Amino acid sequence: MTDVTEPLSENTADVIVVGAGPAGSTTAYHLAKAGLDVLLLEKTAFPREKVCGDGLTPRAVKQLVAMGIDISEEAGWLRNKGLRIIGGGVRLQLDWPDLASFPDYGLVRKRDDFDDQLARQAQKAGARLFERCNVGAPVVDDRTGRITGVHAKLGEDKREVTFHAPLVVAADGNSTRLSLAMGLHRREDRPMGVAVRTYFTSPRHEDDYLESWLELWDRRGAEDRLLPGYGWIFGMGDGTSNVGLGVLNTSDSFKELDWREVLKAWCASMPEDWGYTPDNMTGPIRGAALPMAFNRQPHYTKGLLLVGDAGGLVNPFNGEGIAYAMESGQIAADVIVQAHARSTPAGREMALQRYPRVLKDTYGGYYTLGRAFVKLIGNPKVMQIAAQRGLTHPLLMKFTLKLLANLTDPTGGDAMDRIINGLSKVAPKA
Repeated sequence: MTDVTEPLSENTADVIVVGAGPAGSTTAYHLAKAGLDVLLLEKTAFPREKVCGDGLTPRAVKQLVAMGIDISEEAGWLRNKGLRIIGGGVRLQLDWPDLASFPDYGLVRKRDDFDDQLARQAQKAGARLFERCNVGAPVVDDRTGRITGVHAKLGEDKREVTFHAPLVVAADGNSTRLSLAMGLHRREDRPMGVAVRTYFTSPRHEDDYLESWLELWDRRGAEDRLLPGYGWIFGMGDGTSNVGLGVLNTSDSFKELDWREVLKAWCASMPEDWGYTPDNMTGPIRGAALPMAFNRQPHYTKGLLLVGDAGGLVNPFNGEGIAYAMESGQIAADVIVQAHARSTPAGREMALQRYPRVLKDTYGGYYTLGRAFVKLIGNPKVMQIAAQRGLTHPLLMKFTLKLLANLTDPTGGDAMDRIINGLSKVAPKA
């Protein structure tokens, strides 16, 4: 029901964005910059914790620059030069590629602070941010079936309020209750991952490379087992390291193992002087789902657009979500701004129908390649051979880094860029 104690205009906007993570805040920022009236609804209060590796590739850095975020070291950002890959007895350090389209460095920032910065930037651009706003059921027009707003409980007293807008953006993460309420369910034929991580006080906290361990061994049983995933160690620059693992649901061991225990055992196998011991742990082990490769579709229907994890935009090659959350937010905002300028409902709807097509043109082929990759590395033998043989060939690994991190120049790139772009173009855009 509508809260009658507030003027309707305060609860009405051009667009409602549900969720103020990277996807929602980026969407709201670009909409507000274009002059639209935007409500940004966040169920918690900032700063707040999110499970993440905290490492940002050049793709994400580009989006931060586009939002005008101060990413200087003085502002608390730690830069990294590239990726250090460990596996098969080999240790290979690869710099981020030199490209016209992306910067040549990544960043590290804790998620509780990172999301807060993005939300405040959206606010500065003109978005109206409501924290402690727990969105429940959508408001649906009985005649058309379109979403026209959301019911919510606001503040510590959980006051009931209804917000209205002709368009709603679901940026409410993997669980995306709003999408489910509109009948959009997860596709079971798409990969799902899990990330678990914790923080340790460590002398390795100022490492200027992100570190990825391609062989994730479970050595707790009678026989060592190679698991379908990878481990990471990211120095935070604040005296701590973010240590975690990403695991795919493509093997029998996915459901049967306690991944928090696997992480503990993996950390215990590290050199003692790195400090990854229970005594040095600064917080609990937390886990989160990684919805990959368009695992919820369509990305636009009946006035609702899906961005970020709500639309399953996590990169299946490497588990990266923030860059794609922000990119999809920018794409959605651009489509909405163009639709808003149309003079007829039919014209607006035609413009909005373009959003899923742009997503498929941008990521569809690449994500199809990623789904094939996920199936391959779900076989521990394939993963072991790839780690042992591939890491001894630096040129091959440079190509692999570009492929896995999706870092190519779309035009005028080198031979590797042209191969990767060509493969992405010919792969089905499912």
